[in-house]
Amino acid sequence: MLRSPPCSHSTARSELDPTRFLDDLESKPAMLRLLGDALDADEAFRWPDIPPEGRLVLTGMGSSWFAAQVGAQRLRRHGVTAVAEIASAEHSWPTRDDLTLVAISASGSSTETLDFVGRMHDAPRIVALTNTIDSPLTAVATHLVDMVAGVEVSGIACRSELHTIIALLALEQHLTGAPLDLARGCRLAADGIETLLESRQRWLDQAAERLAGPHGTWLLAPAERISSALQGALMMREVPRRQADACETADWSHVDVYLTKTLDYRVLVFPGSRYDAEAARWLTERGSTVVSVNAAGAPTFPSASFEITYPTGDHRLASLLVETTVAELVAAELVADRWATPSPL
Repeated sequence: MLRSPPCSHSTARSELDPTRFLDDLESKPAMLRLLGDALDADEAFRWPDIPPEGRLVLTGMGSSWFAAQVGAQRLRRHGVTAVAEIASAEHSWPTRDDLTLVAISASGSSTETLDFVGRMHDAPRIVALTNTIDSPLTAVATHLVDMVAGVEVSGIACRSELHTIIALLALEQHLTGAPLDLARGCRLAADGIETLLESRQRWLDQAAERLAGPHGTWLLAPAERISSALQGALMMREVPRRQADACETADWSHVDVYLTKTLDYRVLVFPGSRYDAEAARWLTERGSTVVSVNAAGAPTFPSASFEITYPTGDHRLASLLVETTVAELVAAELVADRWATPSPL
C-alpha cells in the first residue's frame, strides 16, 4: 500500500481517438502554466526521500521509457547512480537496501511495467510516477508522484510524456539541488508551444509536405534530448499510422546514413549535437529533405531546407520541453491523409 497520500485527482487517459489529438496539443500551454504555478507553490511532484548515494532505476515502456532515458542520463551527470531500464527487461540490479525503483506509466496499467515491479517487489522504495492515482501501479507502489497532466481526450500520451520529463527534472532538482528553475521553465515552454500553435498556418503545411515522403519520416536529436526524436517518431506512427523512426544524431552516421542512398529520405532534425555537421554533410551529399526545429537565436542545422523556430527566453531546458510539439503537430496534420496514403493497419 502507498505510504504517501494521493496529491491530486488525475484520471486515466481515454480510449484512442486520433481526431482529438489536436485538442490535447492545444491544451499544452494552459496545463504548463498551471504546472508552473503548482511548482511555485510546492504542490507538484512531491518526491519521497531517496538516498542520493543509492542506486536508482527508472523504468517504463513507450513514452515513459523515452523520458526515463533522458532523466537517467541527466542524473548521472551529477554523479547519481541512475539507469533507465526498459520494463520488458527480464533482469536489473539486485534489490538491495540502497535501491529505488521509479515505475513510470501514465495509465498506471502498463503490463510490462507492472511485471517489472512484480519482479522487483522487494525493493525498499517503489515510486509510481503516473497520471492515474487509482490504478494497479499505485496499488503496488510504496510512494506516488502524480504527473498532473489531466485527461488526454485523444488517449495519446503527449501531455503526459511532457509532464513525465518535467517530473524527472524535478527529481533531479530534489536529489542534487541543481537550480533548474522549473516553474519558470514551464511558463517559457508554454510561451514557445503557444507560438508554434498560433503560427502553424505559416509553417505546418510546408513542413508536412516536406516530411511526408513515400518511404517514411526520420527524426534526429542529440543524446541529451533523445526523447524528442523518439516521441516524435512514435507520434507519426500512432496518430496518422505512417512509417517513422528516430535516431541519435551522432549514431545516425553509423546506423541510418545508408538509407539516404536508396530512399527518398525525409528527416526532421532537432539540432544541438556537436555532431550535427557530420550528419548534415551526408544529408546534403545525398540530396535528402531536411526540416529543422530551432530555438530562436540558436545555431541552425547546416543542411536544412526549411526551418521552424520558437522562442525560449534564456532557459536552457526550453528546447527539451518545446520541440517535440512540432513533430506532434505534423502528425496531427497528416491524420487527414493530405500528403500520401498511410498504412492500412
